[in-house]
Amino acid sequence: MIRGFKALIMAAALAGFAGVAAAQDRGVWVQVEAQPTLGQAQTRVRAYAGRFEDVNGYYLGGGWYGIALGPYAPGDAAALLARLRSSGAIPADSFIADGRQFQSQFWPIGVGAQTAPQDLPQTDPAPEIALPEIALPEIADEQAPAEPVVVAQPVVPDETAREAQASEALLSRPERELLQTALQWAGYYNAAIDGAFGRGTRASMAAWQGDNGFEPTGILTTRQRAVLLGAYNAVLDGLDLQLVRDDATGIEMQIPTGVVTFSGYEPPFARFDPSGELDATVLLISQEGDQSRLFGLYEIMQTLEIVPPEGPRSRSTNSFELEGIDGRIHSTTYAALADGQIKGFTLIWPAGDEERRTRLLGLMRASFTPVAGVLDPALRPPGEDQAVDLISGLAVRKPILSRSGFYIDARGTALTTTEVVDGCGSITLDSDHAAQVVLRDDALGIAVLRPQTPLAPIGVAVFQTGVPRLQAEVAVSGYPYGGVLAMPALTFGRLADIRGLNGEDEVKRLTLTAQPGDVGGPVFDNSGAVLGMLLPRRITQGQVLPPEVGFAVDAGAILGALDAGGIEAQTTDTISFMPPETLTRRAADMTVLVSCWD
Repeated sequence: MIRGFKALIMAAALAGFAGVAAAQDRGVWVQVEAQPTLGQAQTRVRAYAGRFEDVNGYYLGGGWYGIALGPYAPGDAAALLARLRSSGAIPADSFIADGRQFQSQFWPIGVGAQTAPQDLPQTDPAPEIALPEIALPEIADEQAPAEPVVVAQPVVPDETAREAQASEALLSRPERELLQTALQWAGYYNAAIDGAFGRGTRASMAAWQGDNGFEPTGILTTRQRAVLLGAYNAVLDGLDLQLVRDDATGIEMQIPTGVVTFSGYEPPFARFDPSGELDATVLLISQEGDQSRLFGLYEIMQTLEIVPPEGPRSRSTNSFELEGIDGRIHSTTYAALADGQIKGFTLIWPAGDEERRTRLLGLMRASFTPVAGVLDPALRPPGEDQAVDLISGLAVRKPILSRSGFYIDARGTALTTTEVVDGCGSITLDSDHAAQVVLRDDALGIAVLRPQTPLAPIGVAVFQTGVPRLQAEVAVSGYPYGGVLAMPALTFGRLADIRGLNGEDEVKRLTLTAQPGDVGGPVFDNSGAVLGMLLPRRITQGQVLPPEVGFAVDAGAILGALDAGGIEAQTTDTISFMPPETLTRRAADMTVLVSCWD
């Protein structure tokens, strides 16, 4: 039994060596692609077979599958490679392969080794070849070694230095730059990615060769380049990148079909949602438009949850790019305007997977190609799932808390409640303008915000220093429902007392029914002057006051805190009358929505 087993191993080894020798005798191939999955390779090889003759598919090892044309005589192969690359019929990184790396053949169907890798489709068995039995010394069963006998495979010679130089000379500049990039990724190269193989590149190649068991010549052979690029591309395993052409959007690009799948159209988006555990999403963007619409899309995208507020943004006359980063996702959006059409894409990827995200994004950007067509805005009619906090099916980013505030100077400095500034990652005025706290008085419950970029509000507060009349009409301006309403609303009531329930001079008691969103808004008298700022509802010793009872911090107390902080404000002691219509306009000019974000 042992003798038969050893004979079988030796016969297989000799058969493998004979196969390699035969491959060397029958010429070379033009290798056009290598794909990380069998399914993707089968799709691509069928496409090539419909255009060319002599199309073959081989397993290359390491999980990669190659597509090649041939075999041809070396001179014919070089001429064909040059002609097909110059015409764009094959990828620019196609190259001459000697076939030594080819293993099991999966195309044409029915051709190939009988012992294909497990994930290759089973083909009809190849004809059996009679092999001479090799006589080996008899070994009794009881003398069988504990470990199986390993017969060394014959060493297949690699390209000579001259052959490696010849094959290297056929590389295009992008191919040479890709090799430098792969060497840089592997930690062997730290100079410019310029496609010029100078002393630094040669030294990095030699170092890589030495560390990977090759002779350190400084010139990579065809096989060594394949090994280097295979390791570089291994990070993309499982993504199943495929070139997808979507005629509805008029976009063709590579999409990671192993982790996302098409889910539908939500104009201006075509959505590819997660197909498994990886929380990744791809959006194709397609709509008719002009520069104004492009700029509008730029602003709208930044309100969505898929574009976190942190990250670089850039906009030119005909394109924009947005990056959004938080602890959960890292998204990138690119869109451009050409010939009255806006097209682009968004990649949303889990945070912390930066190497794979960066590599994938680069391939998607490089493959992005607008083709004929633009997404029909009526492709998906209105349905029951519409909501004001959704844009094309995507959730609008929401703040933790929103309250009201009002401008107190011409630079956009705003006064609001301390309730809205606690525990915020960032604070905005009217959702768009970042602001920071420059003064806070917890005893009074007020906070002063200054926008990072100065604003020019239409109106600013004028504080009342005179003593108001009890039971006089008052009005609170605010955003009672947060940002649901585009404009502030006025709530009318009366001044119930110029002091608090316990006689506090810095508080006025009001009779009006306000909403939580109104807190922080200005309280006006009949003349349009500000009597104070609305405070949150109080809970005293477990008792909740009636809904029509409210309180405002007094204008005099506010002015004292502002003065102590070196902040000037306008004042008046005149009490007159202003029509409700005029008061409504004044309130709208100075009231601002204040939002607290993660």
